[in-house]
Amino acid sequence: MKMKIEEVAQAVSGELTVPVAASELVTSVDFDSRKLTTGALFVPLTGTHDGHQYLANAIEKGAVAALWSEDHRDTAPADFPVIIVPNPLAALQTLARYYLTKINPKVIAVTGSNGKTTTKDLIASICKTRFNVTKTQGNYNNEIGVPITVLSMDSSTEVLVVEMGMDRPGQLTMLSQLTTPDIAVITMIGEAHIEFFKTRARIADAKMEITSGLRPDSWLIYKGDEPLLQKRASALPFPQKTFGESDVNDLYVTESQTDDQKTVFTTNAWPKLPFTVQLPGRYNVNNALAALAVGDALAIPAPAMQQGLEAAIFTKNRTEWLLGDQGEKILSDVYNSNPTAVRAVLQAFAASQPQGKRIVVLGDMLELGDAAPQLHAKLAEVLDPNQFNSVFLLGTEMQALKTALADKYQLGNNLFYYDGNQQPQLLQELRQHLTSKDEVLLKGSHGMHLEIVLQGLLGEKSAR
Repeated sequence: MKMKIEEVAQAVSGELTVPVAASELVTSVDFDSRKLTTGALFVPLTGTHDGHQYLANAIEKGAVAALWSEDHRDTAPADFPVIIVPNPLAALQTLARYYLTKINPKVIAVTGSNGKTTTKDLIASICKTRFNVTKTQGNYNNEIGVPITVLSMDSSTEVLVVEMGMDRPGQLTMLSQLTTPDIAVITMIGEAHIEFFKTRARIADAKMEITSGLRPDSWLIYKGDEPLLQKRASALPFPQKTFGESDVNDLYVTESQTDDQKTVFTTNAWPKLPFTVQLPGRYNVNNALAALAVGDALAIPAPAMQQGLEAAIFTKNRTEWLLGDQGEKILSDVYNSNPTAVRAVLQAFAASQPQGKRIVVLGDMLELGDAAPQLHAKLAEVLDPNQFNSVFLLGTEMQALKTALADKYQLGNNLFYYDGNQQPQLLQELRQHLTSKDEVLLKGSHGMHLEIVLQGLLGEKSAR
């Protein structure tokens, strides 16, 4: 972005405290003073820490101005331009809405219990074959991250692909109304955040909030195999496309093959055109179908979409194969976890062809509430010693799965359990268990910090 400081103040209806040169431009926006670069607008947020206390750090990093809360007016600097507003977060969102209107790209919003990050990456790669694209980076998918994503666009952006997460009712309503999407995508409804929503039906209600900012000509694209989405979408007036496994969908898979590196599939829409995604697991076909539906809505030719899918670059810490320092292959997916995602990645891992053992490392699936013991225990249904030689479990919730596996695996032999923050002990025993011919799956919620185990397995490779 490039915007004069005075224009920023006007856009957020704020009071600029210090006169600035007309040539002084804001070229980026961030709330983390450690990440600022020259030309940045600093947005001090109040949470565990009060961001106003870090203004000196922000200036040192190159900030040229800052938003400033009205209730901190008495601490506003006299020699640095700050923009007084009632609430810096609300002002950040207002500025994003203003800038979005100014640049006026096509906006594609993506949400879902699983697959939204991969789908976002696939959509962006398809769109890049025809448009200048900006997409959500990392986990910037909430009420702070989405406006930061919007403000990261340069003036040439033609398509903005925005990932939207949620953990409470009303959150997607706000994000959708902020961005007014041209296309909204719902990948699926799972059990993520069921601790707060209690039922999948309520999760579906919350996901459908993404339609609240749609205009009459905006597209809604969703997984048509999900009855909870079918029912809710049928009452909406927007043009719609569905994707999925069954032939009731507008776009569905006709054939697919997967190995430990890629998935190849064909569809009903382009039956002679094979599509490739550089990810293992049939479950990634649905993510790719969602991306193809978006590309079709944007009139991108099928051969270009084929190229875009195959060339996609994926967000780190999602499903990716890595090589450990003992020569073992590691299938790492340590960013998030829920029952649907675990079952899908286990199915993909079972299709790999190791020379040695398949070893599974699972961390607690968080935010499952009262259903957590049952949902953890039910994973025993898909853990077969004929497919997975050893299972390592980390976390208090995984105790239920340990108990459920007692008739399949022998504790201390091919079943290992670690309570709480015992990643170092798990790593030590896992390394003793490994050979260069083995393959290891790492899957757990981010709060279980399996990245510690991953970094230990990578060893010196992780520093390169």
